[in-house]
Amino acid sequence: MSIRPFPLTALFAVLLLAGCNTIDRLSQVGKAPPLRPIENPTAAPGWKPVTMPMPQPEIVRPAGANSLWRSGARGFFRDQRARRVGDILTIEVSIADKAQLDNETSRGRTNTDSLGLTDLFGFENKLQKVFPSSDAKPLDPASLVAAKSDMLNKGVGKVDREETIDLKMAAVIVQVLPNGNLVVQGRQEVRVNYEVREVYVAGVVRPEDISPDNSIRHDKIAELRVAYGGRGQITDVQQPRWGAQVLDILLPY
Repeated sequence: MSIRPFPLTALFAVLLLAGCNTIDRLSQVGKAPPLRPIENPTAAPGWKPVTMPMPQPEIVRPAGANSLWRSGARGFFRDQRARRVGDILTIEVSIADKAQLDNETSRGRTNTDSLGLTDLFGFENKLQKVFPSSDAKPLDPASLVAAKSDMLNKGVGKVDREETIDLKMAAVIVQVLPNGNLVVQGRQEVRVNYEVREVYVAGVVRPEDISPDNSIRHDKIAELRVAYGGRGQITDVQQPRWGAQVLDILLPY
């Protein structure tokens, strides 16, 4: 049996990387983990410029001579709350949802049916020749058919659910609707070791509901969408394998 060179080369590369990692860890014994130096983020490999929705250019008219007022301005002091595409505001999500439901259903039914043929132009006496009978139990035309059925259904259901979400995150105005309402969307990612936690918030808000500190509560956001999840090694282990998911859908039992 011959050993192909490719698997042997791959095995050697893995052992070499493991050895380098071991040597690096041994060199840090008794020392604090070093911090990475401050570098230019744009010079890092894989860096890409950020593209966000931007508002239309706004013409700022200069103030008149010996005056702080600008022509066309709506107020002496400019409102710092988010109002244009690309502006940022803070969304406060505080959801405490709890539901308890108990449901029990019981249904029963008993049916008894009896059918006889006591008089039919004298032909009822000839039923002995048509239907089997014996001397111990002769055929009785008055009770030709007897049926009885019993049914009992019982169902019990219980729901006990409790959810709590409390977070604050920044969102960006991505669209201004014709009626002046603002479409906001925000996404946040936090990576701890090999697990990434993702938070997504989106909805439609009124400019009047934005507080002076440039924040808004979740109960004032229409079409609110909040998603909290993760991806990584822990999340991958918690999910069943794709084969098990397919079998769970296809198997009828």
